[in-house]
Amino acid sequence: MNKNQKVESVAEITSLVEKSTAVYLVDYSGVNVSDITQLRREFLEEGITYKVFKNSLLKRALNDIGGYDSFDPLLIGMTGVAFTGENFAAPAKIIKKFSKEKNKFTLKGCYIESQFYVAEQLDVLASMPTKEEVMASIVGSIAAPASGIVGAINAVIRDVVGVIDAISKKEAA
Repeated sequence: MNKNQKVESVAEITSLVEKSTAVYLVDYSGVNVSDITQLRREFLEEGITYKVFKNSLLKRALNDIGGYDSFDPLLIGMTGVAFTGENFAAPAKIIKKFSKEKNKFTLKGCYIESQFYVAEQLDVLASMPTKEEVMASIVGSIAAPASGIVGAINAVIRDVVGVIDAISKKEAA
C-alpha cells in the first residue's frame, strides 16, 4: 500500500467515523467468507457500513479525530469496524446473534456517541430498543390519551342517545 492509498484510507475512515453515531470494533478471526458475506448483508439491510482496515490506519484516523482513546488497546489482530447512523443498537443485535450462532465474531468494544462500551456490555447494548421501537412507543403513548378522549365523547353521546330514547319510549307509552 503506497502513501496515497494510506492517506485515502485514513480520509475514508475519518469520514465514516464523523458521519456515525456509533462505531463498533469486532474480532472476525475464524469467520469464513460465506459467513462474512451473510453478515455484511445483514449489516447492509440495517443501514450499517462494515469495513476492514489496517489497524495502524484505523488508529491514525481515530487519533486524528480524537476522543477514541479506549480503542487503542483493542486495535490488534483481525479487526472489523461497523459504522452506523441513527440505529445505534442494530449492530449490537446482529453481532450478538451471529456470535451466538457461529461462536465467532466477537465484539471488542464500541463507542455510541462519545460513550465507550466494553465487550462484556454486548447484552445490554443488544437489548436497547431500536429507533423504530422507540418511535412506536412514543406514538402509542401519544395515541392512548387521544383514543381515551374519543371513547369518553362516544360514551357521553351514547348516554344522551339512551336518555332521549328512554324519554321517547316513555312519552309513547
